[in-house]
Amino acid sequence: MIIKNIRVYKEDRQFHKGEIAISSGVFTERLEEGGEEILDGEGCYAIPGLIDIHLHGCMGYDFCDGTCEAIRKIAEYEAEVGVTAIAPATMTLPAEELEQILSTAAAYKKTQQDVREADLVGINMEGPFISRAKKGAQDETHILPCSIELGKRFVKASAGLVKYMGIAPEESEDAAAFIREMKKDVTVALAHTNADYQKAMEAMEAGASHAVHLYNAMPPYTHREPGVIGAVSDTPDAYAELICDGVHVHGAAVRATFKMLGAERIILISDSMRATGMGDGTYTLGGLEVEVKGNQARLAADQALAGSVTNLMGCMRNAVQNMGIPLEEAVGCVTCNPAKSLGIYENYGSISPGKKGNVVLLDERLQVRAVIKDGVIRVNRLTGAGTEEDPGKRGRNV
Repeated sequence: MIIKNIRVYKEDRQFHKGEIAISSGVFTERLEEGGEEILDGEGCYAIPGLIDIHLHGCMGYDFCDGTCEAIRKIAEYEAEVGVTAIAPATMTLPAEELEQILSTAAAYKKTQQDVREADLVGINMEGPFISRAKKGAQDETHILPCSIELGKRFVKASAGLVKYMGIAPEESEDAAAFIREMKKDVTVALAHTNADYQKAMEAMEAGASHAVHLYNAMPPYTHREPGVIGAVSDTPDAYAELICDGVHVHGAAVRATFKMLGAERIILISDSMRATGMGDGTYTLGGLEVEVKGNQARLAADQALAGSVTNLMGCMRNAVQNMGIPLEEAVGCVTCNPAKSLGIYENYGSISPGKKGNVVLLDERLQVRAVIKDGVIRVNRLTGAGTEEDPGKRGRNV
């Protein structure tokens, strides 16, 4: 396949007029024309397939449903909207239930072959090693102190798919030991934590290198108490997740974060729940009842924010169009950065020879015009391509 008449996002994180060649499912050097499928990109932006490292569900399904069907339905929807690789997040649930969810994901991964589905490239364990003080939409009855033995069990159950494991370091005297041991297998993240700056820095110095949805479920950043946010800022190799749905973090804070950390250290996430792609109504998240109205999802019990109802493509678009983040920076935060953080940059995250042929074409309004997954056209809304339904028309976002 040759995709012509496009602006290609390259490894220098800039767009260049050109074309893309894909052969046997991977990007390749220029092909000689003659028998290849030619796709006219109509002047679109061509970006790598998006990678969401923190989502819970969509279209009525949740990763913690613990079934292959749920993972498959999530993966199908994500691929439709241009997210071609996913690392779903767990909730705070009983340890035995989490092990079952992880083992199901491992079984699914072994058999996944359908190009209609986003690739399952990891799992982000948001709980159960978190703080009751910052539990957010997590069920506090299942919160546990961090445990190396249990952490190892989770990694084993997932057959190595667990890539991130969140902890609240202030909740355990053994947090540093946990981090030093578990960082051999996973990226240890600060998640749902009430840690102050000193405690957060101790965790970072022990080897933690990731922050789950920065600003949310952690102490606020102030000039005398910089907390987790200050510790992340002072740790040059730490990545920070950021939800840009327009609900979780104000646009001014998003702009300030890009200035503080730099675009190379920010990973945009969706934190999407099962209501994503659906309408208003009552849903569940981690066993708790959630009320969805418009672009907000809140716990019925106390109105705490309960994830997002905007997928990652919608979050990226919102960051650019409503928050003033340059397109080149936003694209890097949903492609290169998550691939590097996951340790899969060899095959994902950029349009480079030898990498998986996952590419999304966007028009000037940043609407999805085409999705190519493993060199196969997954979605085509280019001129004359038919009237395939836009999945965003089913709900409130694309």
